[in-house]
Amino acid sequence: MQFQISSELIEKLQFLIEQENNEELLLHLEDVHHADIAEILTELSLEEATYLVKLLDSQKTSEALMELEEGVRERILDTLSAKEIAEELEEMDTDDAADIISELSPERQQNVIAELVDEEHADNIVELLRYDEDSAGGLMAKELVKVNENWSVTGCMTEMREQAENVTRVHSIYVVDDKNKLKGRLSLKDLLTAPSHANIQDVYIPQVDYVNVHTEGEEVARVMQKYDLEAIPVVDEMGRLVGRITIDDIVDFIKEEAEKDYQMASGISENVEADDSLLRLTRARLPWLVLGLFGGLGSVYIMKGFEEALEQFPILFFFTPLIAAMAGNVGVQSSAIIVQGLANDNLRGSLLQRLIKEVSLSLINGVALGILVILFGLIVGQDQLVSITIAASLLSVIIVAALVGTFVPIILNKQGIDPAIATGPFITTSNDIFGIFLFFYISKLVLGF
Repeated sequence: MQFQISSELIEKLQFLIEQENNEELLLHLEDVHHADIAEILTELSLEEATYLVKLLDSQKTSEALMELEEGVRERILDTLSAKEIAEELEEMDTDDAADIISELSPERQQNVIAELVDEEHADNIVELLRYDEDSAGGLMAKELVKVNENWSVTGCMTEMREQAENVTRVHSIYVVDDKNKLKGRLSLKDLLTAPSHANIQDVYIPQVDYVNVHTEGEEVARVMQKYDLEAIPVVDEMGRLVGRITIDDIVDFIKEEAEKDYQMASGISENVEADDSLLRLTRARLPWLVLGLFGGLGSVYIMKGFEEALEQFPILFFFTPLIAAMAGNVGVQSSAIIVQGLANDNLRGSLLQRLIKEVSLSLINGVALGILVILFGLIVGQDQLVSITIAASLLSVIIVAALVGTFVPIILNKQGIDPAIATGPFITTSNDIFGIFLFFYISKLVLGF
């Protein structure tokens, strides 16, 4: 049965915390899942959440901390001493511990690491901190189960039992040589059915997918998705096995990247949350708003240059928002498809082929929408020459917007810039300007003013 977090429960816990009734608190939360503990911590005040973290067993709270939003977790960690944080890290896998450590200031990092009792755990965390957080090295955990190819089937069982004690979930058993170089993987079924006197080198599977410590996170995700892997080993430049990445870690990475891309596409230049400070939220949003402002001012001056046209055909003014909106929408649609294709690495063909396809698609859409505009003009009794002008402008604007939406993300990607930036206000603003200019220029040609 799913655990229900009600307002009554939160009020009850708040009352027990206020009364410092630790025995009753522990009784209420004894069998509560760590994900539910995280949700409870979010509902409590900072002082109350800190009280619970210090009261509960570190094995439970360490997992709960990883479930919290980064901003909430940072505030709780700020209230804990270096020793208390170290106690939480002792219960975490190395990859999670490294993520927590990386959120602290350099000075606090050193203090917390110095408080870690398990020296090997501390060394592993320090090693992971050296890698870029979005690389395979930054995503991997050091905990894994490995066996030497020269071991006997009987002898490796004892070693595996000892290693498995430090591994939350055993997805795979990896095989290495005397220099710790990855040789393959071991099937549990083959291990159980093999003769006791056989060596591991006689039963292991030499084919194994792996990534390098410097492989980008996006590439790791593509490999794991392509081959339906629950875990993938990570090797260093010498081919030595140094860690593994599990499916839950890569899912978290994909989620974070999707959130970043969504925010960037919305015109937010930093990874922010709703409860961040006003200064940080302003810094994230203002640059794109400034771009939109200058784009709008550019549109105003373009319209001012065609003031004579508006005097002779004032009806054109009322169709200006339509042209700008269609330009922005088509540009965002085209760029979104290209960005998605680049992210999934399934964009095929040359840039020229892609542009030709977009022009063809734009012609179909533009003609269809242009016909609707002309039909609308017939229904409302609008001058047919004006309707044709608007339809021709709409067709031209759609083609140009599609080309811009296709061309810009591809070029940004080739320059090493995140193409997601192209799906936001950048494309919308640029296409608004192009759209307004084309609309009035074509109107001038057709209507002859």
